[in-house]
Amino acid sequence: MDIQRETQTSKKRAISLDLPRGWMLLLIVLAHAPLFLYNAEPGVMSRPENITFIDTIVNTFGELFIDNRARPLFAVLFGYGLMMIFEKQILRGNSQKAALKTIRRRCWYLILFGIIFAVVIGGQDILMAYGIAGLLTAWLLPRNNKALIKVTIFITLIILLYLPLLWGVFLKEMGSYGFGVEVTPDIGYLQFFIEAALSFPIIPIFIHFLFPVLPSVLIGMWAGKKHLLVNSQQHHKTLKKIAVIGIMTSIIGAFPLLMIDKVWWPSLQTAGIIWGLHIITGMAAGIGYAALFGVIANYIKNPGWLTYSLAALGKRSLTFFIFNEALLVILLSPVFFDLGGTLDNIGVTIIAIAIWIVAVVLAAVLEKLCMNGPLESAMRYLAYQKYKENPEKQKGVKY
Repeated sequence: MDIQRETQTSKKRAISLDLPRGWMLLLIVLAHAPLFLYNAEPGVMSRPENITFIDTIVNTFGELFIDNRARPLFAVLFGYGLMMIFEKQILRGNSQKAALKTIRRRCWYLILFGIIFAVVIGGQDILMAYGIAGLLTAWLLPRNNKALIKVTIFITLIILLYLPLLWGVFLKEMGSYGFGVEVTPDIGYLQFFIEAALSFPIIPIFIHFLFPVLPSVLIGMWAGKKHLLVNSQQHHKTLKKIAVIGIMTSIIGAFPLLMIDKVWWPSLQTAGIIWGLHIITGMAAGIGYAALFGVIANYIKNPGWLTYSLAALGKRSLTFFIFNEALLVILLSPVFFDLGGTLDNIGVTIIAIAIWIVAVVLAAVLEKLCMNGPLESAMRYLAYQKYKENPEKQKGVKY
């Protein structure tokens, strides 16, 4: 590959792969911000009660496009990234065994980052769950796409069988359409730290069983093996189809939830089943959103500062995921500034958008200075340091 072509590929990757990562961080911070409204009455599932017409708009938008949709997008992009790392290791001359060891090492460190984040900062961690997902699915990276599809269908069928029924039972036991929040106004940092230290092992188990991410990670690996986003121009028609089908499936799957407590008051068990279906159809949004950004990238002929700023944020998604979540905790939790006890749904939504904008600006500055995100640098150092110490291992020599 000549230098010009390599540069074009790098730019395309920065736009078609990192652009959705940047937008993903906005969806995640918008999804997590309302969880700090500890004085608000619970509405439907994870949303606070609708008080004003604007609340209704914010909650409706969240239920349609954010809740149980940001997480699958993260999972798809995570799976895609795993496949890219694996293929890059093979192209460098490493054996499959060595490449898989590198990936598993990265996943273990991702779990470690998640533990530190959950215990010390206490935000809504998903890093542990994705690190575990990487460990569980890494063995499929060398397999062909037929194997990936079979395993994805098998796991998805299992989820279809148990998840809606399980949520139906949970909601019936809770006795309400809404979950409420776990934050309490009188908690101090020491209590906060102790509770987080005791409960962090439950977080990834909770996510994997009640908000499954494995199918989305596997779908991302499938897309990575086909190079759908990196070579988005070659797959333009396919990406369009995936985007339309995925997003439409997601919207249709969200409509029953939108009706609850507005024009429809089903039993709690039925409402739980609907929530389970909302989670499952959100998986379609994950690949649909990723494909949509691949399509959008194909139409961006002369990327401007905004596009590159968003891509810069996406390239540093690990750093700025924790940055965004930490700011939510600092600004909204009672441990620090306690704005979650005074603001309403609209207020925390504005806070979330402002945090994301700050992240975009900081990422653009780092890009201008040619600096990686601190956590990306730390991950690279930890995951590859062993090879730096012994160059022979980097060449794929068996060990």
